[in-house]
Amino acid sequence: MTYIMGEQPTPGASPDSSDRFSGSAEHDLRALFGESTAVFASLAGPAHMVEAANAAFFTAIGGGARARTGVPLGQLVPELSEQGFLALLDRVYRTGERHVGRESRVVLGTGPDVREAFFDFTYEPRLDAGGNVAGVRIIGVEITQLVQARRLTAEHRVLLEQIARQAPLVRVLEGMTRAIEDLAPEEVFVSVLLADEDGRHLRHGAAPSLPDFYNQAIDGIATGEGIGSCGTAAHRLAPVVVSDIAADPFWDDFRDLAERARVAACWSTPILARDGSLLGTFAMYHRTPRAPQDADLALARVFADTAALAIERHQAEEARRAAEAKEKAARDDLGFLLEASTRLTADLDYTQTLQRLALLCAPKLAPLCAVDIVEAGRVRRIATAAPTPREESLLASHIPVYDADDDAVARVLASGLSEVARRTPTGPGPWNDLDVTGYLCVPLLDRDRTLGALTVLTTGDDTFDGHTVALAEELARRAASAALNARQYTQRVALARDLQAGLLLPEVPPVPHAQVATYYHPAGEGLDIGGDFYDVFPLSDDTWAFMLGDVCGRGATAATTTALVRHTARAVAPLLSGPDAVVQAINKALLNSPRSHGTGFVTLVYGHLTPAGNGSLDLTLVRAGHTLPLHLTDSRTVGAVECGGSLLGITPSPHLEIHHLRLRPAESLVLYTDGLTEVRNPGGEQFGEERLAHALTAGRHTTPQEIIDTLIRAVQAFTGTTGIDDDQAALVLTATSPVRPPLV
Repeated sequence: MTYIMGEQPTPGASPDSSDRFSGSAEHDLRALFGESTAVFASLAGPAHMVEAANAAFFTAIGGGARARTGVPLGQLVPELSEQGFLALLDRVYRTGERHVGRESRVVLGTGPDVREAFFDFTYEPRLDAGGNVAGVRIIGVEITQLVQARRLTAEHRVLLEQIARQAPLVRVLEGMTRAIEDLAPEEVFVSVLLADEDGRHLRHGAAPSLPDFYNQAIDGIATGEGIGSCGTAAHRLAPVVVSDIAADPFWDDFRDLAERARVAACWSTPILARDGSLLGTFAMYHRTPRAPQDADLALARVFADTAALAIERHQAEEARRAAEAKEKAARDDLGFLLEASTRLTADLDYTQTLQRLALLCAPKLAPLCAVDIVEAGRVRRIATAAPTPREESLLASHIPVYDADDDAVARVLASGLSEVARRTPTGPGPWNDLDVTGYLCVPLLDRDRTLGALTVLTTGDDTFDGHTVALAEELARRAASAALNARQYTQRVALARDLQAGLLLPEVPPVPHAQVATYYHPAGEGLDIGGDFYDVFPLSDDTWAFMLGDVCGRGATAATTTALVRHTARAVAPLLSGPDAVVQAINKALLNSPRSHGTGFVTLVYGHLTPAGNGSLDLTLVRAGHTLPLHLTDSRTVGAVECGGSLLGITPSPHLEIHHLRLRPAESLVLYTDGLTEVRNPGGEQFGEERLAHALTAGRHTTPQEIIDTLIRAVQAFTGTTGIDDDQAALVLTATSPVRPPLV
């Protein structure tokens, strides 16, 4: 027969944890502990004949056929003899001395009716009128419930201490079940099932005394009406008592299982959280059909509440650990992505960036990794990573087909969507040799265009979860951005280099009676065209023009202005009489240039050189706002060539002075831009004209190239690791002795 106790609680109307052991719990404790009742019996003669006794005495010894007088106590309760109680009565009868017993344990009844009881009692002698012992009077109080309550309280305290110390849930539940089984006066088996997160299934929690096959069979049982005692209690959120499994319809699907486990009754109590949600069930099994007493139900409720405390504490701890693990995983992912971004942007080389991507993915995401890019309608495998050189060689040898329907890389390149599978990739490949068991292919995107694909492959039992897919996609996004930046940078540097080469002499032409050397170094990493320029070109058979200048600005503006200056000079110099006229023409061209071409401010040294005989050179030059040229004599003295002149591109009539200079054999004219003199050391001090002049006089050099090498070494030694922030250019002209024919 099935008994349903209580009503299903209203959702959200659960008692607070502080009320769990007050209110209804007080009633449970009274039901458990009860109220002790005094027992009394008057015995006569050495046979201890029961003359009189109260109802509590007869109830204590078993009632029924034992509730009668005129029978010796040993005959009425024969089990007392073996336990020594009749011997104590004999001694009191013989000696007349009273005997007091405290918490004396006595086993009453036989067979299925046997029970354990505890008494505080007194055996007092009964005296007749002559003062002789006529019998013994028994006065006692049964304290069985009090002893059990004390034991229950001790066990309960231990469980609460374990919960407070955050002992493992399994240990707490097993300790609880064993404590109840020990406390129960008859044989009982206790089981605790735990609810899944969705509350639709119950999982094994603890049942140390039930057979393993039984625990395994009910592990995962569904919650629902009529699904055994526990499934129904979990569904109703109310206690369910099945007193006879053999006859109860709730057990139709489990009756054979219960028979094999030799259980005949099952009382199940739901374990509820503070908010009324299901945590699990607490069940008590019996060997024989049996209906619960109030004390049994109270015991179940008390320990169900205790189990709820343990489960909620466990869930809170698990939630905390999960949150910490999630936070740590997020920190690890962020750290990995930050490190990956740093490594991917370590330099601006397109190929190196994608090779670093492969090395970052293996083994972080999977043991094997390949990166493919699309070039001119074909797929090129640009990078691979694997645990061994053999595996890397196998992976590198496989090239996907761009338009193949059965190739994962081709599909991803076509769709721009990631593809993941727990199997080897479709299409031909060294998958068996590499023991591939799964793959993840992620597109490398340039806005809406797919420029390549990142493929990671697993071996063994590893699989890709959503977290790994998200991490791979984020890494691919960053890698694609870094690779595009690197490729654009490479293309921009190449363009700047090509444009700069078009604005500078590819090589210095041979000048009669002179040696010429040049130097140019742009600031930064070569992304923009520099503003410094030089040129040397012929005007006639024996006259040459030379120039060195500095344009305000960089990039396209500098390129436009540099080209304007050089082309204007080359165009007008053969038609005009002197350097000043050429510079005036350059200034006019700058003033007439469109505003979109920039400011057009230029500093310039422009001159003509002509052989003067005996290896000397006559120079005529104009300085327009530029750094002063230096005259280096053959005796290693340096002097500035004083020549006034204003900046070009400002006024229609710039102030210009013509200066004449003769270079004797082995003497040099040194032209340079302010990028050499204005560099700074780590302390912020400029190199300056004095250090430049000192480098020229202190060095050993005989050719223009040696002069330039000396200057550059001095500048680099001064700046150390400090980079340059301005372009640097130099032009050196050295007069040479004429070559004499050999004597015959």
